[in-house]
Amino acid sequence: MSTPPRDLVGVGIGPFNLSLAALAHPLPGLRTAFYDSSPHFTWHPGLLLDDATVQVPFLADLVTLADPTSPWSFLNHLRARERLYPFYFAERFHIRRTEYDAYCRWVADHLPALHFGHHVDTVRWRPEHAVFEVDLTRLDPDGRATAAGRVRARHLVLGVGTRPWVPEPLRTLADAPGVPVVHSDDYLTHRDTLLAAGHITVVGTGQSGAEIFLDLLRRRPVGRERLHWIGRTGAFAPMEYSKLGLEHFTPDHTRYFHALPEPVRDRLVPAQWQLHKAIDADTLAALHDELYRRTLHGGWPDTVLTPAVHVRDARRLGPTRVELHLEHTVQRTRTRLTTDAVVLATGHRGRPLDRLLAPLDPQLRRDRAGRPRVDAHFRLDLDPSVTGNVYVQNAELHTHGVGAPDLGLAAWRSAVILNHLTGRPAYPQPARTAFTTFGLRPGTPQVPPARRAARLTPLADGT
Repeated sequence: MSTPPRDLVGVGIGPFNLSLAALAHPLPGLRTAFYDSSPHFTWHPGLLLDDATVQVPFLADLVTLADPTSPWSFLNHLRARERLYPFYFAERFHIRRTEYDAYCRWVADHLPALHFGHHVDTVRWRPEHAVFEVDLTRLDPDGRATAAGRVRARHLVLGVGTRPWVPEPLRTLADAPGVPVVHSDDYLTHRDTLLAAGHITVVGTGQSGAEIFLDLLRRRPVGRERLHWIGRTGAFAPMEYSKLGLEHFTPDHTRYFHALPEPVRDRLVPAQWQLHKAIDADTLAALHDELYRRTLHGGWPDTVLTPAVHVRDARRLGPTRVELHLEHTVQRTRTRLTTDAVVLATGHRGRPLDRLLAPLDPQLRRDRAGRPRVDAHFRLDLDPSVTGNVYVQNAELHTHGVGAPDLGLAAWRSAVILNHLTGRPAYPQPARTAFTTFGLRPGTPQVPPARRAARLTPLADGT
């Protein structure tokens, strides 16, 4: 207990906690440490397709929207790699996903507060010392436990990320060895095996499903594509990417959303799916171009693209085939599809915090649905007897809205957390971030003030 506690200990090192670590690094007197069980930084390696781009501009890096002068900006990464001029002439506003991954790894390699190969087992509050105890297990590169440890922290930040989500009817097949059912997170690892299959089905009509379907299409022979693409949404819908539509990913909208009643927030989140779960227009255009190219010599490609379809059940047919039981959500018609391989582009769900926070459960306040309450500073709502703060990153979709998983709000959320933690405006924030005014202020007239005529300033000679 003679070692001073850290001011902040982070659990998980994905882009969001990496952003927080980068912005915390230059703050004087702030002692931080971040832990992750992976041996090094990784970011969806199975989806790092050559042409796939990040869906936010490069300015939405780890730090720039909070501190454009930070040494951990994407532009400084380019400068350090002597790639600034090539990037300048490339005129790219949206960078490739592989490039974003390389940038994050560059930052991770240079921050001393990051500790990979450490699994956080549990956390507990010690009121007699007013600190959290964090139990750790050190792992070797193969993930085997080598030693146990413990650190103390005045405050915590949980950025444990998400995990692949597999629909219930397909979980048994996805877990079975040798069955060609893989989640999109593992797509690149299994791509050669998938391409060797006779018929391939992609499940999921979001961005990752579109990218994988396009990648498979480009690699299959003309006329012998044998590809099927299905998903629950009513259409292969384009992402809402208009200028004013993007203002849903601003601090202004996040604050507005957080102030809404819980039942209203719960209705809004699924209704706003096209803001963050649809397909960007460039990917849709590339898909149509590739399909059209395959009709130039007559005939249609051997592909089936059907939205509004969900998988009711699935079973194995022999060692290498899968039978999917399908239902159309509008027609209510049912059919069966036999396929040789399935790619599940079914998205991700937040990793549960219950096991990690089990010792704090009596002090944790929840909403009517049993979810942790999260305040405007991204803190879990804990009993006042716990004087330390537990901040969360990307675990607050139900309280902060669709911007929670968006990379574009990473630097802002990190700044909010650090400003609250330090008790000072370490990273001053703008008072306004959107042209849109979200909501009405009760009792406040919504009439702009009358415009006054401009007054002429007299010249020096009085004329």
